[in-house]
Amino acid sequence: MNRIDQLFATKKENILSIYFCAGDPTPDNVASVVRTLQQKGVDMVEIGIPFSDPMADGPVIQDAATRALRGGMTLRKLFAQLQGIRQDVHIPLLLMGYLNPIMQYGFENFCRSCRECGIDGAIIPDLPFADYQQSFRPMATRYGLRVVMLITPETSDERIRLIDEHTDGFIYMVSSAAITGAQRDFNEQKQAYFRRIEAMHLRNPRMIGFGISNRQTFEAAARHAAGCIIGSKFVSLLAEEGGDTDRAADRLLEALQH
Repeated sequence: MNRIDQLFATKKENILSIYFCAGDPTPDNVASVVRTLQQKGVDMVEIGIPFSDPMADGPVIQDAATRALRGGMTLRKLFAQLQGIRQDVHIPLLLMGYLNPIMQYGFENFCRSCRECGIDGAIIPDLPFADYQQSFRPMATRYGLRVVMLITPETSDERIRLIDEHTDGFIYMVSSAAITGAQRDFNEQKQAYFRRIEAMHLRNPRMIGFGISNRQTFEAAARHAAGCIIGSKFVSLLAEEGGDTDRAADRLLEALQH
């Protein structure tokens, strides 16, 4: 069974997924960050593929991607750093990145490298759903890779049901139509969106991301989904701590508890 499916089959609530950008703030950080996050009890990890034009991301992740690219991080190097990761890492791992670097690498090569390294899924924010269905889904399925789709408050119920029917793993609920970035709380409009999607009783579990940074935002989102994805807050802490994942993770977990 795919490790993503296994996680959601065994844990139904308060799932914590952490995003970080490969190669930031240090060039060879991928394996060590993943191992430390598993050790800290994180349920799932999303590894960002740095790209020069990350249109869905706010300044924190944009800056991280720029630093990683300047440090020489590429998709090929990312896969090289993941070799052997499955000897001691058992939690689900996903790659999150834009279509351009993946297509330059070659989509089948990408799927093959994911399988060789033990990557369970991919999140590609600028992959149109129709293109996924027609051109990408058969290849991803062949290699056992879950391609996770994003929905926003603007996504129609009809489209959400279509995505739910034709994807596996989980649905990534973007908390707002804005770019990524930490927020202090979620207003009533966003919470109404969380409730609306929850009431649809979708087949796939849902994870909420964008803007989660503290106990208040985590609890508000987790009430209406299987769990939450935290990116910008952790990326900021990792940069503040000079790449010390241990300290950054401790600070994040403390923020989620108080």
